[in-house]
Amino acid sequence: MAQNNTDQNRQIRYLNPPTVEVRKKKYCRFKKAGIKYVDYKDPEFLKKFLNEQGKILPRRITGTSLKFQRKVSTAIKRARTLALLPYVTDLLK
Repeated sequence: MAQNNTDQNRQIRYLNPPTVEVRKKKYCRFKKAGIKYVDYKDPEFLKKFLNEQGKILPRRITGTSLKFQRKVSTAIKRARTLALLPYVTDLLK
């Protein structure tokens, strides 16, 4: 009986090989494109950093570096003040 169990353990086979999930490396699009200034007067570009409710997306999702995340957030806040972007919305995109 004990020998029968060891034979079964050796014969375990998987239908699909176990997959290892490989995530794409996040990068700062500002450094890659060489952008030095984030323009608050360009709402279409700034919409890429907002979700559907109009909230600013965090760095861990966008991959933006800390320096440019600060510039993006101030640009979005300035655009909201000038009514180029909404503070709150249902479906922005």
